[in-house]
Amino acid sequence: MTRDVISLTLPDVSAFARALKSDLGDTAPPHQSLLNAIARAGGYRNFQHLKATQIGVEPIMAAEGRAVSRALARFDETGRLTSWSTKRKVRQHGLWALWAQVPPRHVFSEREISDLFDTMTTFRDAAQIRRSLIEDGLLERNRDGSRYIRLEARPDETALAVIRAVMRRRQANPDVPDRSSALFGL
Repeated sequence: MTRDVISLTLPDVSAFARALKSDLGDTAPPHQSLLNAIARAGGYRNFQHLKATQIGVEPIMAAEGRAVSRALARFDETGRLTSWSTKRKVRQHGLWALWAQVPPRHVFSEREISDLFDTMTTFRDAAQIRRSLIEDGLLERNRDGSRYIRLEARPDETALAVIRAVMRRRQANPDVPDRSSALFGL
């Protein structure tokens, strides 16, 4: 039987060790010993060795669970956006999920991009979605609005978590028509 590989990224090993120590109760080793054990489990000699490998490494920020939940509440079980949030942060995380479904380097006409967004939403307001993506620097259009193209950007960890969850919902529901592939030969 194969086992699933589950990765764990810790934004702060020391906070993780403190939480683990409190769960273990009276049987827990001292904090430094726990840090060394965690580092050894990760393949390092000790905590100092782990720390030395992290110099100059940009810290990985954890996804904000509450923000992910709020954004996902706007999507149905099929992964389609059901309502437009009035809260900017929630709206932006939802837009990232839509942006991720737009094929990169593909030039769309206004009608094509609108049709694509209509497959991703239940409320059919492609113009609002286009404007918001352009304002957020995720979509570009030419002056007369006849050509649209996805701009490449790097989503933060929270947006990535929303993207992954929405894509899982879309993939788990093959009954939902995904016209994007048929419309654009993708």
